[in-house]
Order: sequence, then structure tokens, then C-alpha cells
Amino acid sequence: MAAPWVSLRLVAPMWNGTRGIHRLGGAVVPEGNQKKERKMLQFLNKHFYDVEALRGYLLQREMSKVHLKNRSFTWLEEQHGPYSAGAFFILKQGGAVKFRDKEWIRPDKYGHFSPEFWNFREVPVEAVDASDCEINYEGLDNLLLLKELQSLSLQRCPHVDDWCLSRLYPLADSLQELSLAGCPRVSERGLACLHHLQNLRRLDISDLPAVSNPGLTQILVEEMLPNCQVVGVDWAEGLKLGPEEQPQDTASPVPA
Repeated sequence: MAAPWVSLRLVAPMWNGTRGIHRLGGAVVPEGNQKKERKMLQFLNKHFYDVEALRGYLLQREMSKVHLKNRSFTWLEEQHGPYSAGAFFILKQGGAVKFRDKEWIRPDKYGHFSPEFWNFREVPVEAVDASDCEINYEGLDNLLLLKELQSLSLQRCPHVDDWCLSRLYPLADSLQELSLAGCPRVSERGLACLHHLQNLRRLDISDLPAVSNPGLTQILVEEMLPNCQVVGVDWAEGLKLGPEEQPQDTASPVPA
């Protein structure tokens, strides 16, 4: 018996006026974008011969961006004072600052912020919200200009690690609140470095994937900082025994 004919349906291309030509459920990129893509592919094909080389290039490019964001702004200290210089660094990172007796200053969605903080040369910064910022070890030079900082949030900062926490001791006299929630590179070793911060009253250590035993870690941190409220971890979390450590019920029948 002859094979049945396969019916084909041809769909005419349609121009939508803005996004290019649509056909068969997909959109063809406009000619200008196609040229850009071809140039990018030609560049990648010319300079890279394997995936590892490409990954290395992209990693180096990303780290260069992080390094640029964490360049030193201490030269601003001479002209505008340490408070304004430190605030400028945080605002450029996309964070927020609060000067004493002033409202919070935050950048808008375009990264723009009010320049009024330059007038606060003699006003200490009392709070910093650097959540999701790309602060790293070198960038802390700018943050540590804020000698009277009382509250610091480093939530979900991807480059804050144990070495960074070891540098916070200059804030020991003033810092009262610290949040490290969601920092992927903070482990027990970094938390141990916080023993210098005896004036801490609140510490958030929730969602730290590098901490292997959260429950036990919280107990040890509470002993290290007896006047501090440590939050974010269920005290029993991480203290549960694994399957191989569970006590055996000798009264239960053993399957044959």
C-alpha cells in the first residue's frame, strides 16, 4: 500500500512593523540586530577555540567589572570628608544610606541619586543598606570610612566572604545591627571573626548555604556574642541526626 501523503501548510510571513518578520511561530531579528550578532559571533570565533577559553574570558570580564565597582574612593575623603565619601561608594553600588537625623537616600531605577548628601560633610552615616550590592574585600576600604555606623545590611551580597567579615573590627565601637542573610560565601569561619563586635545587638545569619551546621553555629555565635540577638536559624536546625546516626529500635522486628 502506498504511503499516505503528508499535508504541508505554508504560512506567509507577516511584518508587524516593529519586531521584524514573524513566521512559523518565531520572529526574525531585524537586520541591524542580525549584523550585531554576526559581528559578535565573528569575534568569538576569532578569539576562542573551545568552551573553556570562552568561559575564562567571560569570568575575567565579570571580575573586571566587580573590581571597577570596588575601586577606592578614599581620595574623596580629603575634599568631602569620610562620611560623604563612604556614602558615595554605597550609592554608586546601588545601596542606600541614612545620615543621622536625615531621611534615607536611595538611587532610583536608573542609578541616579540626590547630590544633597555632599552637604552632610559633618553628619555621620548611621545606617547602610547594601543588600544585593557587589561589595568585595577591596571595596570595604570605602565602607570602613563610616566609623560611626550603627546598622549594616549585607544581605545577598555575592562577594562578601569570610575574609570580608574579618575586616569589620574597626566598626566594633559603633555597630549594633548586622545582617548577613543570604550571603552565599559566608561560613562558620567568617562568623567566628565577629567576636570583635561585642556591641552588636542583632545579627541575622539566615540562609547561609556555606554554613554546614546552622543550628550548632547559632549556639556558638550566641555564646561568642552574649548580648546579641542572633536570628534567622531554628536552633534545632542542623542538629538532627543523619540516617546512619539514628538510634536503632531493638524492639522492632528486623526484616528477613
